[in-house]
Amino acid sequence: MNISLTPELAKLVEDKVASGMYTSASEVVREALRLLAESDRLRDTRVAELRQQVAKGVASAKAGRLKSGDEVISRLHARLARLEKDRPAR
Repeated sequence: MNISLTPELAKLVEDKVASGMYTSASEVVREALRLLAESDRLRDTRVAELRQQVAKGVASAKAGRLKSGDEVISRLHARLARLEKDRPAR
């Protein structure tokens, strides 16, 4: 299989091989493809989780378990304040 890379990507591959982290351009490309596949799996998992959360929310709404917009905003502000308070100083 032959592939064409932009000059920037070709330089990246060459730099990785020159760094000694990889022994060949093929090894760099295999690692890149493995990371792409892992990223795709993570995205698919996140999408599935979001779909489950949406379905749960829709079911809750259909069952009449709703909160007012003001209550939701207040809870979000409180949560944000807790996160800000707990965040380590930079």
